[in-house]
Amino acid sequence: MSLNIVLIEPEIPNNTGNIGRLALASDSNLHLVKPFGFEISDSRLKRAGLDYWQHVNLHIYENSEEFFRKNKNAKMVFLSSHGTKNHWSINFEDDLFLVFGKESVGLPKPIIENFKNKLYKIPLFSKHIRSLNLANAVSVVIYEGLKQLK
Repeated sequence: MSLNIVLIEPEIPNNTGNIGRLALASDSNLHLVKPFGFEISDSRLKRAGLDYWQHVNLHIYENSEEFFRKNKNAKMVFLSSHGTKNHWSINFEDDLFLVFGKESVGLPKPIIENFKNKLYKIPLFSKHIRSLNLANAVSVVIYEGLKQLK
């Protein structure tokens, strides 16, 4: 059993490093879609992932088009504050791709438009916050998936 974490154009190396560590802990695959807001060799990325980074099952794509082309038959859901369904209602299954956007603006508008029926959100219970930190959001969704799959 494994899930796939997809980060579209991640910007913050510490978040990506922490998500890499989470991917390893949850036996998930990590898919990173360029452009990145950092170099993959960034010491902050490695520091956040500690010495685990070398063990992460990592896939890197040059752009979104390559990612979608190579994974055209994969089952995917998309996480966004624009979603209308809560992440609790995701039908988690083995090998599901969980797609997240970049820290500053989330998923690109074309992805949101093309996948409206597969768009989910993590509910927020305060009017004073727009979104969770990306690494926290991925953790919430991954562990909900593991709970449902186990």
